[in-house]
Amino acid sequence: MPLFFHRSSASSCGPVGSDPLPSFYSSKPVKPSKPFYSFSSTRTPLPLLAFSLLCLFIGLAGTLFAVFSIRRNQPLPVFRCGKSEDTFRAFYSSDSTKLGDDSNKGLVDRPKLLGLVGIQTGFESGERRAALRSTWFPSDPEDLLRLEQATGLGFRFVIGKSKDAKKMAMLEKEIEKYRDFMLIDVEEEYLKLPYKTVAFFKAAFKLFEADYYVKADDDIYLRPDRLATLLAKERSYSMTYIGCMKKGPVITDPKLKWYEKSGHLIGNEYFLHAYGPIYVLSAEVVASLAAARNNSLRMFNNEDVTIGSWMLAMNVHHEDNRAICDPRCTPTSIAVWDIPRCSGLCNPASKLKELHKIGMCSRSPTLPPDDLKHSILLPRAVTKLSGIGRKNNMYIIIFIGRRDDIEDCCAIYRSIRRG
Repeated sequence: MPLFFHRSSASSCGPVGSDPLPSFYSSKPVKPSKPFYSFSSTRTPLPLLAFSLLCLFIGLAGTLFAVFSIRRNQPLPVFRCGKSEDTFRAFYSSDSTKLGDDSNKGLVDRPKLLGLVGIQTGFESGERRAALRSTWFPSDPEDLLRLEQATGLGFRFVIGKSKDAKKMAMLEKEIEKYRDFMLIDVEEEYLKLPYKTVAFFKAAFKLFEADYYVKADDDIYLRPDRLATLLAKERSYSMTYIGCMKKGPVITDPKLKWYEKSGHLIGNEYFLHAYGPIYVLSAEVVASLAAARNNSLRMFNNEDVTIGSWMLAMNVHHEDNRAICDPRCTPTSIAVWDIPRCSGLCNPASKLKELHKIGMCSRSPTLPPDDLKHSILLPRAVTKLSGIGRKNNMYIIIFIGRRDDIEDCCAIYRSIRRG
């Protein structure tokens, strides 16, 4: 018997069905194996046919669904910076070419503006926002963008968050329709207004590169063109605090509305500070607030007092301007509200519409005729035409830009007068 015996198997290398190689260790001759032939049935079983048709149907349905999904209008992305969100930014970037501006393509980190105006609002203020959108605040995203391009001012409704799922769902629907909100990471509550204000300035500074940041309430009538004129003026102070300045007695009675629990730190009279419905901080001031730790800033009960105390500590220049707290519409009024009866307009939802019907409020020129020559000779005039009004056959023109373009300004003015 041989010492080794080796049997060839089907796993040996070589083509299937070929004769196995003879073994050098076998004493017996290897018989050639019969070739293996595979036969397939010419008839397809019924279950296999049904399964194939089902797969075909599912594939067609998936393809149609994909095509339909692609062709649908996709929701615009929301620009986020930390936990702050600008719901309008995506529309601004994607639709900028529609309005003749192709310089902004894609999401812009910090758009440059003359001023960012944050309209402070809440979940219970839906009627106020509706009234604003039917008066001076544009109700259409494209009109809002045009206003920004014309004045250099960006406008956003500023709102925090709520634990109420129903309120958040209603807000999402409003955002989807108008795209004009700035969402900040703070609980929306009246007693926390100072916290909301500092959260707004921090978020605004991260989202926008503006020369000025404006805090305004949702119950004032505003003239954006005149606000732009105010902010465009050249100032010698880089740290500026603009508002209707006031002083007054400190309220220490807990039963009264403006009670201040930290009144013992202030004394009998408040320091100089701006009324709360609207005020302006320059970029350098807001940069300092944005860099400060939240727990390093003292919070008072009243939001306007809180901001005023920070301004004292930061050594800013207080600029008192009564045009932003006018009780009635005038040729120079910038913001109109019922001072001192209400902190804003009394019954704002109806009063806003009433004011808008008055020509002096909504249709009067940006500047009075006597101030036309001064508007042309503004130190920062002239590269951008931001507003045109007409009264008694005289055009009122506002320009915002560089002094170097004063000749272009005058050329435009003369051409309009000839027309």
